[in-house]
Amino acid sequence: MNVLFLNGPNLNLLGQREPGVYGRATLADIETEVRARAAKLGVEVEFRQSNAEGQLVDWIQQAAGRFDAIVLNAAAYTHTSVALRDAITAVGVPTIEIHLSNIHAREEFRHRSLIAPVCRGQISGFGPASYWLALEAAAAVAAP
Repeated sequence: MNVLFLNGPNLNLLGQREPGVYGRATLADIETEVRARAAKLGVEVEFRQSNAEGQLVDWIQQAAGRFDAIVLNAAAYTHTSVALRDAITAVGVPTIEIHLSNIHAREEFRHRSLIAPVCRGQISGFGPASYWLALEAAAAVAAP
């Protein structure tokens, strides 16, 4: 089983960006922990990050036939990107939306996710554990 982890804008700044909201773990720290947990589950994972919406769309489109599930932290694009939503719908790869912070407990504009209706589920508010929970969910969703 192969799971693609896609990370959107500013997630390359984890560990230094608003640590009170996002914590001190870097994206590399999170990836290391996810890889260790994935190995125990027999799951292959690939991590990618881009600040560019179009690059994320390209990666989602390329996931069909290569990955059994996508875990997507679209970051700010969660609330604005019809393009990501359309790509998720078009490829049909089960997608799990994740967030480090609880988007529903933050500013009003963060409460609405344009991608949630086309994702299998949403995990938010658990810090780095959101990624581990998403790995478990992806393995369950993609299991034969």
